[in-house]
Amino acid sequence: MELAHSTTSGPTSLDEAVVKHAETALDTIGRARDAIDRVIFGQERVVELALVTLLAGGHGLLVGVPGLAKTKLVETLGVVLGLEARRVQFTPDLMPSDILGTEVLDEGVDRRRSFRFLKGPIFAQLLMADEINRASPRTQSALLQAMQEFHVSVAGERHDLPRPFHVLATQNPIEQEGTYPLPEAQLDRFLLQIDVGYPDRSAERRILLETTGAEEAKPSPVLDPDGLMATQRLVRRLPVGDSVVDAILDLVRSARPEESSDLAGKLMWGPGPRASQSLMLAVRARALIQGRLAPSIDDVVALAEPVLKHRMALSFGARADGETLSGVISRLVSRFG
Repeated sequence: MELAHSTTSGPTSLDEAVVKHAETALDTIGRARDAIDRVIFGQERVVELALVTLLAGGHGLLVGVPGLAKTKLVETLGVVLGLEARRVQFTPDLMPSDILGTEVLDEGVDRRRSFRFLKGPIFAQLLMADEINRASPRTQSALLQAMQEFHVSVAGERHDLPRPFHVLATQNPIEQEGTYPLPEAQLDRFLLQIDVGYPDRSAERRILLETTGAEEAKPSPVLDPDGLMATQRLVRRLPVGDSVVDAILDLVRSARPEESSDLAGKLMWGPGPRASQSLMLAVRARALIQGRLAPSIDDVVALAEPVLKHRMALSFGARADGETLSGVISRLVSRFG
């Protein structure tokens, strides 16, 4: 498949460079998928959505019960993509300075004192915020602000975060005692919500056989930070057809109660323009992961729920009637079938 052509008889030199880069990226992404699949079993869709998140330059929210390899996935992604990865276990007593860093007072040999900034764990290229809803709103907001602005401010001084910078946060959906749910407006900072389910029987059998022996598969690096950022720039340059753009607009706008009479009494609010932007980037990244140079409407359908689910809220009446966001989004997506 060729990328967009100019109005002249052939592609421009820029087009040729993009095509060459895309072909190299397709091979690299394929090798990255293989490296991840040797370590993470039975979570193919989760792996794909995590890669979509990173290739699109965003942050992801992993929602699933304990023991489903969420931490292992983040560690593996860090190794395969060549990123400096760190993990923070969120707890109710965690303070913003425990994540961002703090200033300490140093005294030199000449007895002169000065403040020095000690960087916190957020100064990583891939940060796992484990059980983010266990931290206080103050700590959550410090992290989420840094996710949006790509820098932190301590004592009036700005400190830029490393690039690339990505956060993969986790939430446990079954144990909510002592948690602080993320505000809906802040959930919008996450490109995708990735629901992590149980593996099927054959995958769980493979997990038993390959992770309880004397040797365990280890991931190997495939990319580096510069290569990842180059691929992220490529994602933004992939062409998107008018039919896909219209499908994105139709889907997102139909998920707003003001726009759809069917949802008027079922939703408290719907997704804003950032959902359209997220879906536009995500469909390009998914196309590249699947070996294509342009997205299709199938990509819009596949990514509708991860993009929209955390950007919508059901009304009390809809929840009382047994409605779910997954069901609502499924009905919206069925119109494209």
